[in-house]
Amino acid sequence: MTNQQIDFSYAKYDFKDDIKYKHLTAKGIDEQTVRTISEIKNEPQWMLETRLKALKIFKSKPMPNWGADLSQINFDDIHYYASPTDEKFNAWDMVPEDIKKTFDKIGISEAERKFLGGASAQYDSEVVYHNLKKEWSEQGVVFLDMDTGLKEYPEVVRQYFGSVIPITDNKFAALNSAVWSGGSFVYVPENVHVKIPLQAYFRINTQNAGQFERTMIIAEPGSRINYVEGCSAPVYSAGALHSAVVEIVAKKEAYVRYTTIQNWSSNVYNLVTKRAVAHENSVVEWLDGNIGSRVTMKYPCIILKGKGARGEVLSVAFAGKGQNLDAGAKIIHQAPNTTSQIISKSISQAGGRSSYRGMLKVVKGATNCKAFVQCDAYLLDQASRSDTYPTIQIDEDTTTIGHEAKVGKIGSEKLFYLMSRGIPEKDALAMIVLGFIESFTKELPMEYAVELNRLIEVQLEGAVG
Repeated sequence: MTNQQIDFSYAKYDFKDDIKYKHLTAKGIDEQTVRTISEIKNEPQWMLETRLKALKIFKSKPMPNWGADLSQINFDDIHYYASPTDEKFNAWDMVPEDIKKTFDKIGISEAERKFLGGASAQYDSEVVYHNLKKEWSEQGVVFLDMDTGLKEYPEVVRQYFGSVIPITDNKFAALNSAVWSGGSFVYVPENVHVKIPLQAYFRINTQNAGQFERTMIIAEPGSRINYVEGCSAPVYSAGALHSAVVEIVAKKEAYVRYTTIQNWSSNVYNLVTKRAVAHENSVVEWLDGNIGSRVTMKYPCIILKGKGARGEVLSVAFAGKGQNLDAGAKIIHQAPNTTSQIISKSISQAGGRSSYRGMLKVVKGATNCKAFVQCDAYLLDQASRSDTYPTIQIDEDTTTIGHEAKVGKIGSEKLFYLMSRGIPEKDALAMIVLGFIESFTKELPMEYAVELNRLIEVQLEGAVG
């Protein structure tokens, strides 16, 4: 019972569309590329200036020399803007047939009908479909693609753009700020509770493409919102780059949950920056599932800025052959009586590498804070690897901190026990792994949990030996 492996079936997502693009910029990034993107979108002058400033910052910052190996990224061999259409549709039947077929295969339209309060579908650089159910729009909820948000709510976007993640934050945040396109703009009025999730789905189709969506969520005092995003791309021999930025502002007593089910293909570099600011007595939760990609570097961050604020990050990573998933979380306690929890679970097989990289910080004056960090990892064979890089910085004596980490293999006795009850080895292995990540899946909407479990269980024939 060695070299136990789980296979992920990517067939549902690995298809390529022959699309004629309305706009496709030449490969490479320079000032003209940025100006072209801004001109196509007919943006205000301040946004163009922000983009150009960010471009200079991107050019000036070195590549990260820690974490995953990024040396194979060739910024001059990437299309930074690819748009199949200038139109955006709020009725599924109006979406061009070839694009609609893509999202129908993935199941977006069915998901919207059954259990979503609103849905958005982005194809390469542009959102092609966006819709919010009438009951939420009548309560003042705004759910738009980011480009339309900029047009219809320019002052709100200007106020918050770069306020949580400055364009100087890191090289890839600067890149996103220079060439961003698409993403979601969500605004929830005071005391409005959106009881059904809103979902955005991001699809890369073009070879040698980059996708740089920008998402902004503003939750006014007392409001509640649950936002879910999914991602996929076909497999190409050349790498694709996904570099998103997500900024969340949770005001007094607001609740925001942001869920990601990332299933990029094995040629995608997934390098994103996600951060939230939680004000007084607010709650921010990140649920972060990482299955695909060649490389992922992602560390959702919560800044607990107001007293009594609470932050939680629950993440799962599955690293298979050729994958390096370097993920984790950052939580910064800046106010008294704030609480936080980070739970990270990873599984590595077939030589894959998973890493937890986290930071927990309590600043001076943030009294009576409580925080807990837990990192658990399973190695399914001897060729795989798991690493933990925790950083904990406490500058306040009244803080209560807990930290634990475990790395192990699936014991033969567990498999033997299940197999002795008549359960085939592949099914027994799946049961153990699904039990390991149950703390994550039980927090997902039922349909997403079923899909995640299916991805893990499928095609186990011959995957253990």
